[in-house]
Amino acid sequence: MSFSLPELKYAYNALEPNIDEATMKIHHTKHHQAYVDNLNKAVEGTEFAGWSIERIIRELDKIPEKIRQAVRNNGGGHYNHTLFWEIMGPDGQGKPKGKLAEDIEAAFGGFEAFQEALETAGKTQFGSGWAWLTVKDGKLAVEKTPNQDSPLTHGAVPILGVDVWEHAYYLKYQNRRPDYLKSWWKTVNWDKVSQLYEKALKG
Repeated sequence: MSFSLPELKYAYNALEPNIDEATMKIHHTKHHQAYVDNLNKAVEGTEFAGWSIERIIRELDKIPEKIRQAVRNNGGGHYNHTLFWEIMGPDGQGKPKGKLAEDIEAAFGGFEAFQEALETAGKTQFGSGWAWLTVKDGKLAVEKTPNQDSPLTHGAVPILGVDVWEHAYYLKYQNRRPDYLKSWWKTVNWDKVSQLYEKALKG
């Protein structure tokens, strides 16, 4: 088995004006494709080629040291981007509903407070990385990770993530990462995030 680039469920221009078509096309077909290609190269001929990407990320300590860094970087890039595409869409819904909305309110003191926490995580991630909404032991939390590291590695389940590598926003926003983060909310598919939340709660 080999890993493959997932198809987007929307057109490259579907997230405009918040994320431009050129960025989406380069991000998906060049950056994500490179992670997939390099991951396949790293695990070729090993038992890890038959593992799910989730298992690989969760059990990085079982990967032989000689390929572990390549698997960490490229496996993380593949997993993180696959989630990123899934939780965005052309019909951004503004706010979550139902249990997720209630639990965000309880955990952060309100949706706006949660947005501020996630934006702060994204803005303060030095260099490249991600900001996340995660579930661990049934509790919601905001965190950030460098490079292509994933919360899965330390036992948390990411249900929403925003890419703050420069390649995710630089063509449109240049060095204005805070502006990108504020616009990005308009792309979030909260129905999908809610589905991931329910799945995470069930383990």
